[in-house]
Amino acid sequence: MKTKLFLVLTMLFLVLQSCDNDNDSDYVIVNVATPKYMTKEALRSSVKVTSPIPIIESGKIYVYNDLVLVNDIENGIHVIDNSNPENPKKIAFIKIEANKDMEIKGDYLYADSLMDLVIFDISDIHNIREVARLKDVFPSYVIMPFIEDMVVDYGDQTPNNNEIIVGWKVSEERRRIEEIEHLKTRFTDIVAFAETNASVGQGGSLARFKIVDDYLYAVDSHSINIFNIDKLENPQQLSSIFAGFDIETIFNRGNHLFLGSMSGMFIYDIESPANPQFVSEFQHGTACDPVVVDEKYAYITLRAGNSCGAIDSSLQIVDITDLNSPKLTKSYSMDNPYGLGIKNDLLFICDGSSGLKVYDKTNVEDIQLVNYFDNIITYDVIPLEDHLLMIGEDVLYQYTYTDNGINLLSQFYLN
Repeated sequence: MKTKLFLVLTMLFLVLQSCDNDNDSDYVIVNVATPKYMTKEALRSSVKVTSPIPIIESGKIYVYNDLVLVNDIENGIHVIDNSNPENPKKIAFIKIEANKDMEIKGDYLYADSLMDLVIFDISDIHNIREVARLKDVFPSYVIMPFIEDMVVDYGDQTPNNNEIIVGWKVSEERRRIEEIEHLKTRFTDIVAFAETNASVGQGGSLARFKIVDDYLYAVDSHSINIFNIDKLENPQQLSSIFAGFDIETIFNRGNHLFLGSMSGMFIYDIESPANPQFVSEFQHGTACDPVVVDEKYAYITLRAGNSCGAIDSSLQIVDITDLNSPKLTKSYSMDNPYGLGIKNDLLFICDGSSGLKVYDKTNVEDIQLVNYFDNIITYDVIPLEDHLLMIGEDVLYQYTYTDNGINLLSQFYLN
């Protein structure tokens, strides 16, 4: 017995001595992303409609009649009754794995679930039903989180034909520097391996889905995916056309689509809606880039930092009176801009952790700040006819228009 106790104490001493010998300079604090795996069958059978739940991470926002939909990034869609904007109420949560985008027409909701397009009948908002699914119509990749000092740890797993990555879990951890270098090398190898194998609602400026008449346009990083939705409950995939590189957002005005990418803005003519035609491109430095337009100008926010690439963040105003030759009119410095919106002479910019900024854009070469709501984190806005909606960090804000900008109407906590 004494011999066993001696051995245990000896082992414990050696372990503690080993820990004491560790040099703090051998370690670093990093954000570690670990993948969430599912089979395609499990992904496709996981859709369900539940009672309201707290939000995990606010994503994109969408408005349809008296409904507000908020994407819970990679998890699904929160459905909110906004018939009284001063007192919104959660109705339901639609659980959709790997969901980021949504559009509605004629009581049919179109949502992505990684590589699939899923269609829901929402005519009875208390009995939402999945009615169709178009399989494998989008690239089956999950965008990496935009987080500084991040490494990816796949553990012992590698991509295979039975399981796919549907999301990421990120945690702050203390890791050895030599281990971090190994993980970076292994991540590069795995990525290389994977690459070789009726009425319409209104979305914000960060949207990747856009319905125009009887067509749904959905952009991925390189393509415009085109669907005929003449039969709302039974859309048909038409084609996918190469449109550029690192495309992030889509905006429509008249017969034109404006695509925001990390390298510039692409303009496409959809006079022949099933066959978009390239018109022109406005190039800028690499940055995360949503875009909205009015009759004369395109307004583009460029966000720097993380994986966005740029050093400086800015608002760029581009003259589009000649769509064949867009030209930069003016650039304004910003802090950390995400989405933006316009209504009449007002320009709304979600400047990330710097809050919501409202400008008078009557003179685009000298825009004037008329409202500034700080101490809030802001992502995207939707300017409606009678009021403004904004999604922040787990909060839905609503504002009324005034002669001098906007006033807060309500704030609704989603968690």
